[in-house]
Amino acid sequence: MQPDLSLRREGKRGIYVFPSHACMNAPICIALAPDKTIELVQGDITRETTDAIVNAANSELLPGGGVCGAIHRAAGPSLAEECRKLRAERGRVATGQAVATSGGRLPARYVIHTVGPVWSGGSSGEPEALASAYRESIRVADELGLKSIAFPAISTGIFGYPLADASQVAVRAVREALPRAKNVNTVRFVAFDDAAFQTYSQVLNTR
Repeated sequence: MQPDLSLRREGKRGIYVFPSHACMNAPICIALAPDKTIELVQGDITRETTDAIVNAANSELLPGGGVCGAIHRAAGPSLAEECRKLRAERGRVATGQAVATSGGRLPARYVIHTVGPVWSGGSSGEPEALASAYRESIRVADELGLKSIAFPAISTGIFGYPLADASQVAVRAVREALPRAKNVNTVRFVAFDDAAFQTYSQVLNTR
């Protein structure tokens, strides 16, 4: 579903685009530049049709719970096998880093696996590590020549990162990284529920 581009509001950070009909969960689109766009939707990231979706992975690239488990289930067993081979070749994925595999049975052609930080109160480098996870995912997608990438709310599940803080880090990191990308022109935040959608919406509309 694409946003209705009939309503626009220019702000310091770009052109804010809203659907013409009032709906709490209607997609939001922010144009950073003529060819660079940040989107916010509510839904199931495993159904996204962007070139790549991002998996909030663990350092061993093993199937887990939450977003990670949902992505592995939707992609099928080939994803776990590809992750196993990748892990054997390069070892653990460090926090803040990202690697890519094919998408298996997913609509997306690629899955970019990134390891977010475990929340320890915010004074142990968590914001920097989380920002790196977003930047590195965009970098990997860009090197693959991809045009679009969809993110979940990295680290906000079992890793315990507060959603309000994580969304601010995510939006700031994407705003910085997307204009520098040569190929990626669309970053989509996929909110799983109403609370996440509203939190991201507030950050996007005020930054």
